[in-house]
Amino acid sequence: MEPRSLVAAIDQGTTSSRCILFDRSGRPVASHQLEHAQITPRPGWVEHDADEILERVRTCVRVALRETGADARALAAVGISDQRETTVVWSRRTGRPVHHAIVWQDTRTAEACERLAGADPRGMDRFRALTGLPISTYSSALKLAWILEAIGPEQRAAAEGGDLLFGTIDSWLIWHLTGGIKGGVHVTDVSNASRTMLMGLESLAWEPELLEAFGVPAAMLPEIRSSSEVYGLGVGDLAGVPISGDLGDQQAALFGQTCFDAGQIKCTYGTGCFMLMHTGERPVHSGHGLITTVAARLGEAPATYALEGSVAVAGALIQWLRDNLGIIGDASEVEKLARSVPDSGDVVFVPAFSGLFAPHWRSDARGVIAGLTSYASRGNIARAALESTAYQVYDLGVAMVADLGEALPAELRVDGGMIRNDLLMQFQADILGRPVVAPPIAEISALGAAYAAGLAVGFWSGLDELRSMDHAAHRWEPDMDEATRAAGIARWHKGVERTLGWVEPGA
Repeated sequence: MEPRSLVAAIDQGTTSSRCILFDRSGRPVASHQLEHAQITPRPGWVEHDADEILERVRTCVRVALRETGADARALAAVGISDQRETTVVWSRRTGRPVHHAIVWQDTRTAEACERLAGADPRGMDRFRALTGLPISTYSSALKLAWILEAIGPEQRAAAEGGDLLFGTIDSWLIWHLTGGIKGGVHVTDVSNASRTMLMGLESLAWEPELLEAFGVPAAMLPEIRSSSEVYGLGVGDLAGVPISGDLGDQQAALFGQTCFDAGQIKCTYGTGCFMLMHTGERPVHSGHGLITTVAARLGEAPATYALEGSVAVAGALIQWLRDNLGIIGDASEVEKLARSVPDSGDVVFVPAFSGLFAPHWRSDARGVIAGLTSYASRGNIARAALESTAYQVYDLGVAMVADLGEALPAELRVDGGMIRNDLLMQFQADILGRPVVAPPIAEISALGAAYAAGLAVGFWSGLDELRSMDHAAHRWEPDMDEATRAAGIARWHKGVERTLGWVEPGA
């Protein structure tokens, strides 16, 4: 293997970590993936063991390199894509977390959200003008505040003195991969920082007003950097390799889809489901339940922004059918089961397991399966589960149209593990009334992280070269009559209404 002929991407997701090695054409040449435990100590609580994630990432890097018969000398750079809002607090002295990481899906801060929103006439939009985000259980700030409260006054004092460090998973990984307690770099990028509710959307800096509101000591925060620059050099299996790309997973997917220009749109179908539309160098503030977020910043260039709609449960619902309901033995079986029936039989499945995210933002919602009759079968439930993802994406598209005052682009670019499900992708095209287009590789967040890292060290010359490597692998054209489409959407919205108000305030 020639020296510096590959770029490594570490794609750290909600259920697994992977390392993929890409060549100059953007083709994956080796990869390894490992799952990690989902820790659910109470209903609505979701945690990860950050030490386990770190060890699995290191293993993935080691095995991926072994597949090529190479070592770190083959790598020009390393990029990281991560699960964004998931929150870690660790000791600068020991390198160990002081609490399990609190995952983006976690809803333990719902009551704190209500108190914070209730203390201001702007309610849940109290900080939206500054951060682009509504107050919700989603963002990192209240998760961090919860950990600081849980670990007690002595540890709180350590945080105020800078002996405890906060970060999303990217910060945790970069700190360890660049040396950890022996001089690890404590940084994050603008895309991840924009998801904490602690950074100003336009200042691209930690805002004192927000730190005070959430009770967060500034001393524990990482330095905010661009998404594409050299943060530090790797150690261990990555010895001497520049760590030079960092993007939240959904922004990484936008980048990997080469959506570099205003008006381009993509949707990622993974554990959750995330639709992002690039809005250029100006943040567009949503009046219809969407998030305004930083898309990326390349070196010293101006930051770019996106509108985002997020769905909490997409692929996770298929895992639930397997693990909790037991109607499939493996996630790959769901399409065959769904195809065993001609339609959902009027069954609607709204998977509001942790409340509803965009465009509703209702933490009081809980999941329902509605429209059951004696006719309903396992196949109808499986089909309704797949359709729920497409309907949730449709609702995000409607909100984007309302915010921008213009129709959706002519096609939707898609990626993520669920795009392997042909039935789902066809149904998505039918419900949107737009072609759905997939790239050659499904897991494109990793490619976006690789692109950001490679650009920083000159492995690729610029955005035009990346655009030239963009290819479509599959295309689904809409093929549903308008009456069927409208009836399905109306039925879906009836189901959504029945999820609301399920959890009493303070429960």
